[in-house]
Amino acid sequence: MKSGSSGKRNKQQATVAQSKVLTEMKIGVLTSGGDCPGLNAVLRGIVRKSMSYDYRIIGILNGWKGLIDEDYLELGLKEVSGIINRGGTIIGTSRYNPFMEKDGKNLLVEKVQKAGFSSLICIGGEGSMHIAQLAHEAGINVIGVPKTIDNDIYGTDFTFGFDTAVNIATEAIDRLHSTAESHHRVMVVEVMGRNAGWIAVYSGIAGGADIIAIPEQKVGIEHMISVIRNRYLRGKKFSIIVVAEGCTFDLAEFQNVRIDTKNVKKDDFGRPRLGGISHYLAEEIEARSGFETRATILGHLQRGGMPTAFDRVLGTRYGVYAVEMVRKEKFGRMCSIQGNEMTDIPIKKAISRLKTVDPDIYDVAQVFFH
Repeated sequence: MKSGSSGKRNKQQATVAQSKVLTEMKIGVLTSGGDCPGLNAVLRGIVRKSMSYDYRIIGILNGWKGLIDEDYLELGLKEVSGIINRGGTIIGTSRYNPFMEKDGKNLLVEKVQKAGFSSLICIGGEGSMHIAQLAHEAGINVIGVPKTIDNDIYGTDFTFGFDTAVNIATEAIDRLHSTAESHHRVMVVEVMGRNAGWIAVYSGIAGGADIIAIPEQKVGIEHMISVIRNRYLRGKKFSIIVVAEGCTFDLAEFQNVRIDTKNVKKDDFGRPRLGGISHYLAEEIEARSGFETRATILGHLQRGGMPTAFDRVLGTRYGVYAVEMVRKEKFGRMCSIQGNEMTDIPIKKAISRLKTVDPDIYDVAQVFFH
C-alpha cells in the first residue's frame, strides 16, 4: 500500500513538473526590416494571447541585432497597453542580418540557447523571412509573421501596413490634384514599391491618377507625354502620374536627363537604396512636352503615423494566430491570410517568389490612361 502511494506521488510530481515546463515557455519576439503601421498591434496580440497559456514573451530589441547584443525587454500587459493605435514598433527594428557575420549561424544558435528561448516569432518582410528560414534551418524554432507596406510577400492576400500606406498615398494624391489643377501642372507622385507596385496601383486608382507606372509593367515616357497631351486637348490642363520607386526605364528614353547608375548606395541587406526616379521623370517630361512638371516623393511618410482600422485588426489577428502556431509547434512556417481566413504556409514557400501586381488589377487602372 505504501509502495503504491509512493508511485502515485511520483507520477503526480512528474505531471506537475511537466506542466511547469509548459507554462514557463519563453518566446522571443522581434520586428525586423523597415517599420510600418500595425507592428504594435501584432505585439499586443501576441502578448494578450500568450497570457491564455502563461507563456513569457520577451521582446528582442532592434531586430536580429538584439539577439547578438542580448538586448531584451519582457513584454506584459503594462508594456502593450494602449499601443494598438501607435505607428512604428515599441521594441525597435533594424535591417541587421546575423548570417552576414563571421560564424553568424553558430553565434545566433548560441545566443538563442543562452537566452533560453523555446521559440522565436519573427515579424518582418521578405528579407527578414529569408533570415528566419536560415535560422529555422540552423535548428531554431521560428514562426514568421509577414510585414511590409509593399504587400509583396507571396502566400498571403495582405500584409499589415499596406492599407495604411495606400490611404496616406491616396490622401496625398487628392491634395496634389487641387494644386496641379490650379497651376496647370503635371505632378509626378513617387510612392514606395521596390519590386511590386501594389501601393502605386491601389492609391493611383483610388486617387484618380491619369498614369500609373509600376515595376511589373513597362510604361514608356513618350506614352506618358501622349496621355498628357490628349488630356490637354480635352481641356484637362493638369495630369497626375503615380510612379513606384522601383520602376526602371530604358536609359535611352531620357534624352535630356543623365541618370547616375554608378554611385548607388545600398542598404544593410545589400540592396540598392531607392527613391528619386520621379525627379528624373519630371525633368524629362517637362523638357520634352513643355508642360511644367513637378515631383513629390512621399517616402517614409507612408511608413509613419497611426495604422488604419484594417491594419490594426489584421495585425491583431496575425499576433494571436502566431501564438497558436507556437502552441501547435508549427515551426518554419509563416502565418498568412487567404480569403479572410487565417492559415499558414512554409517560410520557404513564402520566400520562393514575390507577389507581384495582378495583371487584371493593372488592366483596371489602364482604362483611365487616355
